[in-house]
Amino acid sequence: MLNWIDQKVPVRFIAFFTVVALWVFSALQLAVGQASLLWVLILTVLVVVGVYDLQQKSHAILRNYPIIGHLRFLLEFVRPELRQYFIESDHDAVPFSRSQRSLVYARAKGEAHKVPFGTQVDVHAVGYEWLTHSISPTVIPSHDFRVQVGGTQCTKPFSMSLFNVSAMSFGALSANAIMALNLGAKRGGFAHDTGEGSISRYHREHGGDLIWEIGSGYFGCRNDDGTFNAERFKKNALSSQVKMIEIKLSQGAKPGHGGVLPGPKVTPEIAEARGVPVGVDCISPASHSSFSTPTELLQFVQKLRDMSEGKPVGFKLCIGHPWEWFGIAKAMISTGILPDFIVVDGSEGGTGAAPLELTDHMGMPMLEGLRLVHNTLVGLNLRQHIRLGASGKIISGFDVLRTVALGADWCNSARGFMFALGCIQAQTCHTGNCPTGVTTQDPKRQIALVVPNKSERVQNFHRQTLESVQELLQATGLMQPSDLSMKHIMRRMSDHEVQNLESLMQSVAPGALLKPQDLKGLFQQYWVDASPDHFQLKPAGAKA
Repeated sequence: MLNWIDQKVPVRFIAFFTVVALWVFSALQLAVGQASLLWVLILTVLVVVGVYDLQQKSHAILRNYPIIGHLRFLLEFVRPELRQYFIESDHDAVPFSRSQRSLVYARAKGEAHKVPFGTQVDVHAVGYEWLTHSISPTVIPSHDFRVQVGGTQCTKPFSMSLFNVSAMSFGALSANAIMALNLGAKRGGFAHDTGEGSISRYHREHGGDLIWEIGSGYFGCRNDDGTFNAERFKKNALSSQVKMIEIKLSQGAKPGHGGVLPGPKVTPEIAEARGVPVGVDCISPASHSSFSTPTELLQFVQKLRDMSEGKPVGFKLCIGHPWEWFGIAKAMISTGILPDFIVVDGSEGGTGAAPLELTDHMGMPMLEGLRLVHNTLVGLNLRQHIRLGASGKIISGFDVLRTVALGADWCNSARGFMFALGCIQAQTCHTGNCPTGVTTQDPKRQIALVVPNKSERVQNFHRQTLESVQELLQATGLMQPSDLSMKHIMRRMSDHEVQNLESLMQSVAPGALLKPQDLKGLFQQYWVDASPDHFQLKPAGAKA
């Protein structure tokens, strides 16, 4: 019976038919003065919507379910908020858990983040990690841990914090967000990476220390055709605010992809910072035009170091083909040119909007990438000359120490500092509709982000994170983050087995790659055939 009725008068149209019937009835009632004009107008709008739904050809759901089908799009629109506030548990990392966000919010507000009644983490879950502690803890006088960056080829080394703001460009972030980050960095004594969008007026407003990131678009130091411009580079590089220069080879969010900022989003302010025309598509090529081989990359490093009058110069990359990284390492030996630092970006990191497939399935995670870079430098006896930074979902004091134990000298955080600014993980960064004013160029939206207030939160988050590093390090019985090693990090392998990371992960003996024998893993597969003269892998058996 119901099927027969549905065939004659589809039940899915019942909302539309109901609205039409109410509209007719209300119109008749209005004619005799017994109905509200407002009610009739509302019903009229709904009838028009229903008729339009039946005629339009873009959405099958609306053609089959006029009027009521809009609920589907409404629910889809608010799904992230519904999930975040009502469904997900405290430890569902999508990509950051409620407990992680709560930690940052509390520290940003200057609140003590204490947890009663024991941990909610399942300490028996496979993969759970912890720090080993000492019966004889230490007393560390200060949480202001510093890292000296700048090797023997650098004349203006920089003393930077253990914990710094990772690369996020003006254009991706709002002007108010950039100013709040930079003012917080100045007050807290840590560094602010510009991202590849170059140095904007908002980076300069408060004078905080900058790491100037230069990507393939050479923004801030480019010719009109997109190639590198030495004179424009010098103008920015010699600024006293710029402490280090970072060549971006790739990023964790979308390694090897490049990008385009559409013309309508290239505002006069963005154009000013990047050195591009207003309203014209701003292109970041997938690769650099200034070098095409590992050797040329290092020559470019030296060129920038000379033109900046000896400031630390390095590069950032997410590890892809291992032989390409090995080729760069071999070029360090063959040329004698060393970068002052290398930043390893993990594929789990990245604030930039990216195609799903690249985000999920491209690039090496930070743990493996950092170990590979660290081991390579150790194997070439270069580790003591080159500092390593690392980024990729670093939020807490434990995250910092774990990353240092894996081989990093310092850590960068992007999304952690976004949370400190007030980000609620709405994941609308690429739309311009950020509800907190962090990732939008809409003046009416970003005005909600009050710079003095948020800069204080940025400073608080940095300070309290390093205070937690201090507390954890004291509990281990050590004095400096550099004293930490992989033997201090334990990982649960099963219900009945735990191991420290030192026993789980490969280590390379000092100098082992200078006379390669008995290599293992990726080194055994690719080291011998990698070349400083090109990024391709030499075919097995081919002559050098």
